Parts: sequence; C-alpha cells; structure tokens
Amino acid sequence: MTSQKISFPRQHARTMRFTLGAPRAFTVSPDGERVIFLRSGSGTDRAGRLWVLDLPAGGAPKERVVADPGTLLGGSAERLSAQERARRERSREGSSGIVGYAVDAAAELAAFALSGKVYVAELRAGTARALPVPGPVIDPRPSPDGRHIAYVSKGALRVVGADGDGDRALAEPEGENVSYGLAEFIAAEEMQRSRGFWWSPESDRMLVARVDDSPVQRWWIADPAHPDRRPAEVAYPAAGTPNAEVRLFVTGLDGSRTEVVWDRARHPYLAQVHWSSEGAPLLLVQARDQQSQLFLAVDTETGTTRTVHVDEDPVWLEIFPGVPAWAPDGRLVRIADEGGARVLAVGDRLLTGAQLQLQAVLDIGDSDVLVSASAGEEAAEPEIGESHVYRVNELGIERISAGAGVHSAVRAGGVTVLVSQSLERPGARAEVLRGGKRIATVASFAEEPVLSARVLLTEGGARRIPCAVLLPDGYKESDGPLPVLMDPYGGPHGRRVLAAHNPHLTSQWFADQGFAVVVADGRGTPGRSPGWEKAVKDDLVLTVDDQIEALHALAGRFPLDLGKVAIRGWSFGGYLAALAVLRRPDVFHAAVVGAPVTDQRLYDTHYTERYLGDPAKQPEVYARNSVLTDEGLSGAADQVRPMLIIHGLADDNVVVAHSLKLSSALLSAGRPHEVLPLSGVTHMTPQEQVAENLLLLQVDFLKRSLGLYK
Repeated sequence: MTSQKISFPRQHARTMRFTLGAPRAFTVSPDGERVIFLRSGSGTDRAGRLWVLDLPAGGAPKERVVADPGTLLGGSAERLSAQERARRERSREGSSGIVGYAVDAAAELAAFALSGKVYVAELRAGTARALPVPGPVIDPRPSPDGRHIAYVSKGALRVVGADGDGDRALAEPEGENVSYGLAEFIAAEEMQRSRGFWWSPESDRMLVARVDDSPVQRWWIADPAHPDRRPAEVAYPAAGTPNAEVRLFVTGLDGSRTEVVWDRARHPYLAQVHWSSEGAPLLLVQARDQQSQLFLAVDTETGTTRTVHVDEDPVWLEIFPGVPAWAPDGRLVRIADEGGARVLAVGDRLLTGAQLQLQAVLDIGDSDVLVSASAGEEAAEPEIGESHVYRVNELGIERISAGAGVHSAVRAGGVTVLVSQSLERPGARAEVLRGGKRIATVASFAEEPVLSARVLLTEGGARRIPCAVLLPDGYKESDGPLPVLMDPYGGPHGRRVLAAHNPHLTSQWFADQGFAVVVADGRGTPGRSPGWEKAVKDDLVLTVDDQIEALHALAGRFPLDLGKVAIRGWSFGGYLAALAVLRRPDVFHAAVVGAPVTDQRLYDTHYTERYLGDPAKQPEVYARNSVLTDEGLSGAADQVRPMLIIHGLADDNVVVAHSLKLSSALLSAGRPHEVLPLSGVTHMTPQEQVAENLLLLQVDFLKRSLGLYK
C-alpha cells in the first residue's frame, strides 16, 4: 500500500499518472482460450511484462508471466536505439521493458523487441528466448502461420525463422534517408499508423512501405545543458513544406518485389493498410488537403489497384481506428460522416445514425460489428464524457457496456475483454466476458491515488459545452467565491471532459490548492458530432470563445470569482492558454503555457494543413491563428497579464523554437513573463522529479499572479 505521507504530485509522477501496474494491450486468442496482455509488476515499476490469462474450459482462469524483462536481460540495463526512442515518443510511450508485442494468427507465438533484440515467446509453454539477429531491432511481427518473424533493423526489413534460422534482408535501404518497414514521422504522429509492413494471410509475402525522407527539411535539436553533444538531426515536415515520399511494395519471402501503384501525386498520404483473408489488401490513401480519400484494393500479382470507394468532404476527412476493413462476406466496413452524423457503413448500408458518434471499429464478426461510440446529437441523453461499446448489425444496435463511464473492448473467439472506467472508482476494470457473462477479471497492480476526484459533469452556455467542475475538498458555500483555473486541452483529438476518475486527478489537486477548476471541451474536440469538430476549420481561435462562454455560463451556478481567472494547458492547451491571456486579458488574468504551438507554420503538415490549409495560399489564416508572426505578437490586446512558459528542450513534436520565439516577441513588446526550460525533456515529462516539481511550480506561479498569497 502507498503511504499516505506521499504527496499527490510525487505519487502522480512516480506512477506515471497511475498507469503503471495496470493491464493493457489486450489480445484474445481466436480459440477463446487465452488473453494476452502487458502489465508491469507494481504501481511504480516501469518495466512491462508479457502475461497470459488462461481460460480453460471448465477450469478456473489463471494468470501467468510469459516474459519478464528483468529475467531476460539478466539484470542488465535496457538499451534503446535512437529510432526506438523516437518511435516511443510518437506513441507517447514512457514506460520501459516490453512496451508492445505482436502475435501470430492463432495467438500461439508472440514477438517483441527488448533492448534492441528480437524475442519470441511460446504462449502455451510460457517460454521466451532471444533470436540471434542483427540489431538494433524495431517492431518484430510473426507471420500468421508462426513460422517467421519480420522486423526492421537499420532501415532494412528482415525476416528470420521463428527458430532463429535463415535470417536475411528482404529490402535494404538504397541510401541513408531511405527505410523499409517503418512508419514515417507524419503517419506515426498524426495518422495513427505506427507500422510499415503487413503480412499476407498466407504468410508468404508482405506489403512493405518504403519511406524516403530526403525531401523533408532538416531541423536540429540541441541540448544546451550538454554543449559537448552534437545536435540531433530531425526530418520535420512543417506546414507547407515537402513530406517524405512513401511507396508500397508487395515483397515475397523469396526477395521478389512488385510496386503497388496508385496516383501518389493526387493522394500521397498512405493512411491505413488492411490485409486479411476476407479479401485483397485494402489501402486508405488521402489527398494532401485531406478533402478526398480513396479505398483501394490491391492486385498482389501486378501491383495495380482498383477503387472500392471514394470519400469527399469540403472541410476534411478523419481517419479512424479499425477501418477500413473487409467484413467476412466481402463488404467494405468504414466510418463515415453522413448527414451531419458519424456513422458505421457496411457495404452500401448505414447501420447507425445521429444517435451515436462513432469513434472506432473494435472487431468485425460474422454477424455483427463491435464499435466504440459516444452519444450523438440526437441521443436521448447527452451522456457527458461517456464512451460505450456496441454490437451493430442490420437488426439493430445493442449496448454491451453498462454504467456511465468510458469503455472499450477487444474481442475474439467468443470472448470479450471489456475495459471500463467510471467516476466512482479510480483506475480501470478489465472484465473478461463469455456469452455476455463475466468469467474473470484481469488484476490491476496500479496504485490507489492519495486523493479522490470529485467531479461534476455538466454543460455550459448556449452551445451546451461539455464541462467538468471541481471544487476544493471540504469547500462550503459560506467560503465564498473561489479563484478560477481553466484547465483545458480544448482542441482536436483531445477530449478532456470524461466520465472517468483518473483523468481528473490533477485538476482535483489544483482545486485542493484553493481553486475552482473548470475543464471545458469546446468546438474542435471529439465525441459529439462532425460539425462540432469541424467548426474550427480556418479558425482555431474560436476555442478561446468557447472557454469564455463556458466560464461565464457556469459562474451563475458555481462559486467562481471572475476577477481572478487563470488558465493552464499543454500542447494545444498551451496554445489555447497563450491566446487566452494575450487576446482576452479582460477575462484571463494569468496563464501557464506548456509546450505551445505559437507559430502555426512551424507545426507539421498533416495536422496543421487539415485545419488551416496551405500557408502559401492562406497566409492571413495562419497569421490570425498564430500567437505570433514574423512581425511579433499577433492580435495581442494592450493589457499585460502574467505568463509562465514551460517547454522541453528535447521536444521533437512541438519544438522549443515555438516558446523561444514567443519569449522574444514578448520581450520586444516589453511584456514581463517567465520561462521554464526543461533540459532533456521531450513533449512528454516522464522524469519523476520533473513531473512532480512542474505541478508545484505552477501552483506557486498561479497564486503569485492572482495575488493569493497573504
């Protein structure tokens, strides 16, 4: 048990936001006899282990460790290559040990990378061993038949027998800027595509992505705290600049290679790849403006493609987990924005309507599709912050998850692992269901937080903006109004108002320091409707308006002192905080600005151009939506408010140039501010002492700035 003497900031940092020790990355075997997952040994242990939960017919379920990095490495320290570190940064993976794995079709054999080596684990026997292959290794994946392991090393796609014999390269880079089998920066960061090769169902060949990032501009990220070290070279495709060139090849185990052909000039983005026994390989390719995309079937003999479906949208098209894919009967399964709703489409039929806002396809069965979704615009109840799991087919829709909360699932072989979070309890509960009945619960070793989040979910303003309100522990009405801390992310892909306990713990800690904390998900955030998300096209600034609308609407119902309002945020939230305090100092009196995008021209292509278009064609849109331009601060009001800028010097996603340019512009304008540079820190802050002290320093700044110290 955790000592009650530990502070929340220390515990929050030590447990990596209470994620350590929690089971994750579930796979269910197709025979329904095993559940494979990752979990570290305790709530403070960062090293992930590979586990199996056996589900014997007529017997009691039993967990066992299949691969323990401490044992496999013999107690030696884990070593990561620069490419593996970058790969983990793209997925926001801060833990160590076994952080990912892949299995064969029968879920009998697993492969994973550990300290730059390939390991395979026999899941029934519970044994694991390293294969003698050249490293450092990235993303090993077994063939469906379990006889081979494909992996990437030094930019080459290689294959080795599962017994360790026959290692060879199938595709080797022709130059230092070429790689095979890896996702390029923009795919991993923005398209949710973390891989670059896909096995055929017959295990005789693969689809392999070839990435040439020669056209991409080079940036240099240095650590000023270590002037003896060379700056790291980063190929960063900023808005309006060239992307990497991505091609795709059908590659045989015999070394044969056939290029897959599509109009890459018109649709250069390779967004998704699906290859199953239900049909030909299926590609989703997007235009650079993301207003059109093609679903293409691949002829693996000739490399030619045929168009299965075309999507067009005058604003933009989203990419969704789990689709496109083939149903067992050969129909195309996709998620589409139709008639103002985000719906599930199977073949030519739309199986859901505006009651649901589809989020992902979780599994495609013989008679149904398992999806996750939130309440749509025409739902009977708003279900603020909730996500549920549903079975969908031509006969109707059935909710699988029960109780208000955030739910997701994995399913195979008649077994479903349902992972549920709620406001009433910390952490997540992973239940194993067969025939709709619980047969097991996967244990969590995560620590119990030393505080409890007391969250009220509500809506604010005429737009019914989803909000979470948190007040100090023990607050009484007689205590009077409280200084306000707006604590948003507030932008695309970042839902913060959730019907779950742990996401609100940091907000509750700030509340317990004497604030009324308000979290508002305005326009642009996911989970409501396509129109709600796409309202920010060419106008990210309206996210500030929604924060103000929510604040003023809630002031009539909660003890909010509108004369003392601060805002804090990270990444898009940092951008939002900077905009708020610079352009609306009449409302916001102080801001903590974490890792902000300040000049939209310096952020990446796929994300920025989706919302703001081409900077060469719309320079005025970029200027209006940036905190600063080449001429200085953009649209700043005369009144000056305190600002604390925080940024990791090793950040390769939102580079520190954003904050340095902001500081220079503030200095040129004669505006006092504070800057906190974090040496060696990326866009994440996994270092325990850094993460803890960041919270403490923010509270000190906020209290000083709002005049709360007596």
